[in-house]
Amino acid sequence: MNFTLLIAIIILAFVFDFINGFHDAANSIATVVSTKVLSPLQAVLWAAFFNLVAFLVFELHIVDTIAKTVDTGAINLQVILAGIIAAIIWNLLTWYLGIPSSSSHTLVGGFAGAAIAFSGWGVVHSDKIIKIVSFIFLAPMLGMILSYLLSVLLLWIFKSFNPFRLKRWFKVGQLLSSAMFSLGHGGNDAQKVMGIITATLIVFYKSVDPSQIPQWAHITMTDAGKIHSIPFWIVIGCHSAIAFGTLMGGWRIIRTMGSKITKLTPFEGVAAEGAGAIMLFGTEAFGIPVSTTHTITGAIMGVGLTKRVSAVRWGVTVNLLYAWILTIPVSMILAAAIYWVFKLLGLG
Repeated sequence: MNFTLLIAIIILAFVFDFINGFHDAANSIATVVSTKVLSPLQAVLWAAFFNLVAFLVFELHIVDTIAKTVDTGAINLQVILAGIIAAIIWNLLTWYLGIPSSSSHTLVGGFAGAAIAFSGWGVVHSDKIIKIVSFIFLAPMLGMILSYLLSVLLLWIFKSFNPFRLKRWFKVGQLLSSAMFSLGHGGNDAQKVMGIITATLIVFYKSVDPSQIPQWAHITMTDAGKIHSIPFWIVIGCHSAIAFGTLMGGWRIIRTMGSKITKLTPFEGVAAEGAGAIMLFGTEAFGIPVSTTHTITGAIMGVGLTKRVSAVRWGVTVNLLYAWILTIPVSMILAAAIYWVFKLLGLG
């Protein structure tokens, strides 16, 4: 029974990562598509490649944070299964409605909600949840500030250059900035699912002598108790799933991200993606799981502000904010409900 649950969770985790790819593909390609630097097909191929190679760049800081969101010694596999199912449902619903909600927060909310239903509030490591929740507001705000400052800096540096030549240069520059953002997207979001699978293995083998754990499931820790290495199949599997998902695109959300917030030029695309990439690389270094959706939305708002305040369609951003705030509690409630259904059916 437990081994069947283990396999089911791993498969569903890869499914979630795949959905995350096409759900959040808009984050890394909406700007480059809306500025017509790349066609939609070229853009998803470009983004998928950098999603995939992200495993060569980033350490496992976010894996450690996600795997320790709840006390793995106090939950079972049914809890993780309920959390994954809830996250998939919410992600598909928001994708269908064209709402760029956070896959990251969906996953964390589902994981925590099912754990609370099983074992009470004490099972959640509140310091990690508070850090994640705080960046619902900090990520778009910092993204907006960074992109505004980067825009102002670039405008000052290139103020005396020929505008027609500059446009060609920034089209090339946007290839680099979108690549860096896609790299950050792959490293950030794939690691969250890697963290869930890692937590699943820890729960599965928590009553087993470490010497009896097979090599394909072996996890090593540092002296400080942080996750140091995980099986390579988890790493390549998660990055591949998110890359293949990105190849599927996310056209509903691209329309929201690429044109409804503010109209973009190649220069503004470079500033938005560059600021978003800086945010993702910085937060990954500190093991802070942030939403790529929130980050790039804030960055797009920041470049809009360099033109005028009214250039940003604030009504759209307010609607997005509602979705962001609701994602974690809705995912928690949904996961708790799914776990209680498991319990009623005698599966909990």
